[in-house]
Amino acid sequence: MKTFSGFALAATLSAASFFTHAGGHYVPGVEGMQGASVPPPGMYYLGYLVNYSIDELRAPGSSNTVPLSNTGTVSALANRLVYITGTKLLGADYGMEAIVPVLRKSLNFNAPGISESSSGVADVYLGPLVLGWHGGNWDAVAAAGLWLDNASNDKPSSPGNGYRSTMLTGGGTYYFDAAKSWTGSALLRYEMNSTQSNDFKPGNQLTMEWGFGKSLGAVQVGLVGYDQWQTSNDSGPGATGDHAERHAIGAEVVYPLMKEAGVMLKAAYYDEYSAKGGSNPQAKGSTLRFTFIKAF
Repeated sequence: MKTFSGFALAATLSAASFFTHAGGHYVPGVEGMQGASVPPPGMYYLGYLVNYSIDELRAPGSSNTVPLSNTGTVSALANRLVYITGTKLLGADYGMEAIVPVLRKSLNFNAPGISESSSGVADVYLGPLVLGWHGGNWDAVAAAGLWLDNASNDKPSSPGNGYRSTMLTGGGTYYFDAAKSWTGSALLRYEMNSTQSNDFKPGNQLTMEWGFGKSLGAVQVGLVGYDQWQTSNDSGPGATGDHAERHAIGAEVVYPLMKEAGVMLKAAYYDEYSAKGGSNPQAKGSTLRFTFIKAF
């Protein structure tokens, strides 16, 4: 049986890009404790079932709430296949991955007058480079990949974002005791975005996911959170110099459903306690996530 605890690569829940988040495909809350730990060589399937509930919108360039009722949900199943080879590169385990997300968006934004729903396959992620290092009391990761623009993007609730993004990943996990029962991790992702067909180019985006965990026998529990910042200006029609951001905190539980078969279940809840709009309004809400992992 292969043992594993973290997957420090990528997964997606794409909200309505024009109204609900800073530029980029990656929406945080899918990785938590030991998020910067790459598993041993082998093939893995991960199914991320995520529900992002939008409670309100924050006005462009501020943390003020947009008037009227502006709510919505984005539900996704991100199907991810990870292959960690037995090959070493720069002293690290070399691997690759691919993600095919399927999602449904339901938006009821009264302020901009949007009330619609759509479902479909979202933009696909291809990650040809994954590097995982393992020390006596630490793990580290570096990765690079591309979000495609294959999905439709003809309205706010469409599953696609309408542009490509190059994503770079880096991070580390530290084990505070010899038994590795106490852990702390941080995972950074930086997205560099291309231009949409309407000549609007979202600014680049930095995301940090973090977690502190404690093993209680077979179960692991901990505190998790994320922080997301737009790092460069939008450009094109309607662009301003305002940068969007949002921050969340939550809790996670990890449980081995069938340890000998390499099956694990993770569950986490995040609440966004702060958000600010950029050129467009920024969503503020909560995320509920379940992750099914199978090692082959």
